[in-house]
Amino acid sequence: MRADSGYSKVAPLTGGFKTAQRFRSPKFQPAHKNPRGTAIFPCDVADLPGSHGRFIVYGNHKSGARVLDRRTFAGLLGAAALPGTARAATTTLPFYASTGPTLALYDLNPDAASLTFRRSIALPANVQYAWPHPSRRFLYVIASNGQPPSGPAGVAGSDTRHYAFAFRVAADGSLTQAGEPVLLPVRPVHCSTDLRGHFLLIAYNNPSSLSVHPLGADGGIGAAVPQYMKLDFGIYAHQVRATPINNTITLCSRGNDPVPRTPGVPGSGKAEDPGTIEVFDIMPGGKLRQAQRVTMNGGLGFGPRHLDFHPTKPFVYVSMERENSIYTYWLLEDGTLSERPRFMRSALLDKDGKVKHPGQTVGPIHVHPGGKYVYQTNRGSGTVEVNGQKVSNGGENSVVVWGIDQRTGEPSLVQRIDARGFELRTFTIDPEGKVLVAAATTPLQVQDGRGVRTVSAGFSIFKILPDGTLDFVRKIDVDTSHGILFWCGLLTMA
Repeated sequence: MRADSGYSKVAPLTGGFKTAQRFRSPKFQPAHKNPRGTAIFPCDVADLPGSHGRFIVYGNHKSGARVLDRRTFAGLLGAAALPGTARAATTTLPFYASTGPTLALYDLNPDAASLTFRRSIALPANVQYAWPHPSRRFLYVIASNGQPPSGPAGVAGSDTRHYAFAFRVAADGSLTQAGEPVLLPVRPVHCSTDLRGHFLLIAYNNPSSLSVHPLGADGGIGAAVPQYMKLDFGIYAHQVRATPINNTITLCSRGNDPVPRTPGVPGSGKAEDPGTIEVFDIMPGGKLRQAQRVTMNGGLGFGPRHLDFHPTKPFVYVSMERENSIYTYWLLEDGTLSERPRFMRSALLDKDGKVKHPGQTVGPIHVHPGGKYVYQTNRGSGTVEVNGQKVSNGGENSVVVWGIDQRTGEPSLVQRIDARGFELRTFTIDPEGKVLVAAATTPLQVQDGRGVRTVSAGFSIFKILPDGTLDFVRKIDVDTSHGILFWCGLLTMA
């Protein structure tokens, strides 16, 4: 097993990582026995190269779990959710964004589609991600100066530790650190909470893993829960989420594209790493049990980055980074996913764009609060050299709007709109669905006639119209000389 594959089992994270035997079989014993009927639907994959329509049995063939109907799903969702702390009606919302180790607070006015900077705080390492407590009284921030293989997360400092911070959120959105940070074993890449706010879930990409931390009534983060069962986390985990039923969690493990062999270039000639969506039961006390592995073709050509859940229906939308696509799954009543996607759609204007523009990927994905639309970003920051300068290779940077069929969950293209920036790594939508703010991480030069100009990093702000389409309002430039614009979000993400 390659030392850098990220494909290993781990011991409890409180003591660091321990390499163990590689998991060889994707078949797990079902966590729940529920032998009920299944539904059969045609799988629509018409617009992906090399795919053919076929019939798929919906339901877990191991457990027989059926697709959640609307009434059951709504009831379970309501039972799992924790009401947020009541806030007075206001014209602005606290909006947060990071550049390197700096976490900034802005006022977001959804009606005016405007951002106003207020203040910032400095952390000892680069912010990697953040997630609010369901009560909206705390914000959890993970930080590390570890660098992902794909590029720097910012200007790395001398602090080599990895952190999870808890911050108390004041009524105006101001942050105050709550207790001492928890030290983590390696660079974390994503975090979220369960729906009741009992646990902080942290994903790590290399080696691929996740940890579960109990949360106190004061918002404090506890030590990682020891995991004694054999768990497999796939390769290059990128996102961890609790399902709306709150009895399972999903881990998107992206895998890695192959690297062609280039004589004299270290690291070239690397085979493709398979991708998976791992599903775990989360039991009382934060113990995990392997419930399901979702993949296709042995994980080759399967690269899930992020997923999001429909607010009222059992539809799950997955942003497939390495395929530049959106896949639709169904959430089953035992908290697992349908074993095959119901729909598969390319997110690119040119379906061969990845071949033509190396470095082309997709980014995060979010369902509109109203449930009628889902939004996804295309990211293209590959470069070519022109007259001694590195400029964009022409990859697509856009926000794609998909309409959602409320009966089947099928996404249909509604719009694609220019991002006005490069590498939209994160974006957020206000809770009323009025505005979308996307963070373009880094500046990049582009050819402009006979010359070259720089497209800045910053916030691209779009109004969301009643038909779900986006109307570009403004771009706010951000100085990234001390760290790239790696994350942005609201307290209403949870």
